[in-house]
Amino acid sequence: MPRLCRDCMKHSSSDSTRCFDCGSPRTIDLEAADGLAIAHVDCDAFYAAVEKRDDVNLRDKPVIVGGSGPRAVVATCCYIARTFGVRSAMPMSRARALCPNAVVLPPDMARYARVGREIRARMLELTPLVEPLSIDEAFLDLTGCDGSNGASAAETLARLARQVEVRIGVTVSVGLSYCKFLAKLASDLDKPRGFAVITREEAKAWLAQQPEGRFIFVFTPKHGSWLNLIEGYFSKLARSVLRHIRVASPEELRQRLLAAIERINRNPVVHTWKWRIAVVS
Repeated sequence: MPRLCRDCMKHSSSDSTRCFDCGSPRTIDLEAADGLAIAHVDCDAFYAAVEKRDDVNLRDKPVIVGGSGPRAVVATCCYIARTFGVRSAMPMSRARALCPNAVVLPPDMARYARVGREIRARMLELTPLVEPLSIDEAFLDLTGCDGSNGASAAETLARLARQVEVRIGVTVSVGLSYCKFLAKLASDLDKPRGFAVITREEAKAWLAQQPEGRFIFVFTPKHGSWLNLIEGYFSKLARSVLRHIRVASPEELRQRLLAAIERINRNPVVHTWKWRIAVVS
C-alpha cells in the first residue's frame, strides 16, 4: 500500500508502517486517506510550546502557563508537566503541588496570537476555506485543492505540519475525515505531533467502540437527565448546546451521535471566526 513518511516526506509502497528510507514509524496510509478532505489542525500545548521555542533553557523542563492569583488556573502545560498529572483548567495550587519543579509563566497572548497568525497564513496558502476555532486550531476544507497544492489532502497536511514544526518551531496534530465532527475527534487521537484518519466506512463502528470517557457528561437534577457535551467540539458552546441535547444514558448518547453524523457532515468549513455547528435536536 502507498505510504508517506511524515519525517522525511518520502513515498513508499510497503505493508510495513515504518518508512523504508529513514525508519520512522510516523507514516500515513495514503490509500485510506484518499478522498478525504476535511481536516482539523490543532497545535500541541500551544502556549507552552511557544514559551519553549523562545527560551532554550525551558526545553527539558515542565512548563505551566497560567495565572498566579489565589484562584488562578492552568491555561495550558507542556507534555512533560502532563506526566505529573497537570492538566489545563486545573487550579494552579493543585498543579504546583503535583509538579513543584515546574516553571510557571504568565500568558503572553499578544505573542501567541502572532505565532497563531503565522500558522493561519500557511493554512490559507493551501485553501481559502479555513475556519478558525481559536488562535491555535482551525478546520480546513481541501476539496478540489490537489492540483493547486500538487498533492492529495493527506500529503498537503503532512507537509503543513512539517513546515510549521521546522520553520515556526511548534508542533501540530492533524485529524482528517469527511466531516468536521470526526476530523475534530481524530486530531486528538495521536497527540502530540499526531496524524489520524477516520474514513467514512469506519466512522460508525469507530464511534460505537469509544468509551464513555471520550465524552463529557453533565448531570443536572433540575432536568433529571444526562446532558452531554461532545468533548472539546461542543465545550466552547456549552451553555447554548446543553439545552439542545438531552439523553437518558451513555448508550443512547452513542446512538444519537451516530444519527447526528449525517447532519454534521453537511456543515461546510467556512472562512469566518463564527463557529458554526449542528446539534442533535
